[in-house]
Amino acid sequence: MNRQKILLYLYSNANITGSLLGLLGLALYFLGIIQSYWFLIVVGLYAIGALAAPRSASYDLSLQNQLTAEDIRGELEELVRKVHGKLPKEIMEKVESIQSSILQVLPQMVDLSSSDYNVYLIKQTALDYLPASLEYYLNLPPAYANLHSGKDGKTPRQLVLEQLTLLDEEMKGVVEAVYKNDTQKLMVQGQFLKEKFQKSSLVV
Repeated sequence: MNRQKILLYLYSNANITGSLLGLLGLALYFLGIIQSYWFLIVVGLYAIGALAAPRSASYDLSLQNQLTAEDIRGELEELVRKVHGKLPKEIMEKVESIQSSILQVLPQMVDLSSSDYNVYLIKQTALDYLPASLEYYLNLPPAYANLHSGKDGKTPRQLVLEQLTLLDEEMKGVVEAVYKNDTQKLMVQGQFLKEKFQKSSLVV
């Protein structure tokens, strides 16, 4: 088991609930309420808590790759519906802003099978960058996502907010470039996002 798996378990509902029941067992021991087999009782209480704790929901936010413009609109609306109420306010605002930018330029996407950079950027953002960032974040134990700091001192919550802020800003630039038909700017932004999202990770 690697370090991150251990950390994820330590922050999980199972460990937190088990530890609370285990501490209850220790309190009973120190208060003199239980004496014999106290260690086994504490271990048993931990096991009961770990097994009874509600499991965190698992999210699969991946979208289909072969979609029409209308399909992408529908998939994005479904994605936003799935994450609504499950994300911090500041992250949800970025998601909705990115969605708005994509929906603004979708009507300009005549041929989604083409290799144009504007098409590439919209498809990659809608079908890969946005759902992948959200899926990783939502599948983390809440305590880990909000409290655990990585080597750079940032929590997964802070990292995903940074990623989505960057994506939001770039998508606003894409909207502007599409309407100005600025192919060079689109190519620069496309390459930047590709490198950024291939190299970046929320694993801390």
